[in-house]
Amino acid sequence: MRFAPGRVIVHRHFQRDRLAWVRVMRVVSDDERGLVLWIAPGSPVLYLRHEDGRTIRSMPFIEWVAKERRLAAGTWEGTGILKLIPPGASHSVWWFWGDDGFNGWYVNLEEPGVRWDDGDVAGVDIVDQDLDIWVEPDRSWLWKDEHELAERLRSPDHYWVADADAVRAEGERVIPLIEAGRFPFDGTWCDFEPDAEWLTPATLPAGWDRPRAYGMSGI
Repeated sequence: MRFAPGRVIVHRHFQRDRLAWVRVMRVVSDDERGLVLWIAPGSPVLYLRHEDGRTIRSMPFIEWVAKERRLAAGTWEGTGILKLIPPGASHSVWWFWGDDGFNGWYVNLEEPGVRWDDGDVAGVDIVDQDLDIWVEPDRSWLWKDEHELAERLRSPDHYWVADADAVRAEGERVIPLIEAGRFPFDGTWCDFEPDAEWLTPATLPAGWDRPRAYGMSGI
């Protein structure tokens, strides 16, 4: 299954079978390097929130899972972001920009993405595994969110990550690519600009809430 460049799809994260966030993104390319997606500023998003508006990062995890939560609508704030989902990989790579240009890469550790296509709406489903790596433009790097992973692992009945060692091992496989400046950390897409004809979607497409997609292999 390939997605045509320019197609609007929904990118979703699940916590087990519970939908935790939805982002409307645009397909930049889809080839042997992987699926490349773009989220434009102002794009519609949904995030799981506590009824008082707090997010999972605003309270202890054990409190989060004990309270009622719902999907709340919003828009993507800040600059646009480019995301590469390599074939079969348990991570993705994000390109970040600021007012002064390219700011760095973000290695998001996640279960391999699973595609689905229902005709009028298509998408990619993942499970975010919380641990990440931030990479500066000079390719110096650091682990991120180690404390979140450690805290949530103490609640295995509720947490969606079963093997923390496997998550870290995936990150350790990416680090040599970072330090050697190999793709995708070789400058590719650091000067990316979206197609001027791409309009920012105003709403989520119908069908965004279909059940989670499962597959034998990733993207």
